[in-house]
Amino acid sequence: MSFFNLNPRLEGDSYPVTDLPLCAVRLMKDANYPWLMLIPRKQDLVEIIDLDDADQQQLIREIALASKVLRAVVNCEKLNVGALGNQVSQLHVHVIARFRDDQAWPSPVWGAAPAQHYDPERADDLIDQLREAFLSQDD
Repeated sequence: MSFFNLNPRLEGDSYPVTDLPLCAVRLMKDANYPWLMLIPRKQDLVEIIDLDDADQQQLIREIALASKVLRAVVNCEKLNVGALGNQVSQLHVHVIARFRDDQAWPSPVWGAAPAQHYDPERADDLIDQLREAFLSQDD
């Protein structure tokens, strides 16, 4: 993998979970919604189309994997997947677990409620569960 700088805002807003072949996987620091971010570990990417064809296909595989892992760990009712980048242009993909009783349902999560900080133990426990689920998917 080539040299990679993670945008400071993405880094500050999330916890590291694991690295996949293409992407760094991070948990957003918002306990309102279990929410993963996948950030391709390559420089100067803004849009999915900035990846070559093979990496675009790899990104889709990794989005699917992260979606399966998140659903298995939190038993959500719906998954929202998006690559917006309006505030941080570095290419990153959100995989958000949704529940019919969450604060934003059925609307998008952005701006629906102030971010709720994770209790440190809860964050560590969720990250451990996610890591274990990613490892078990490799079997």
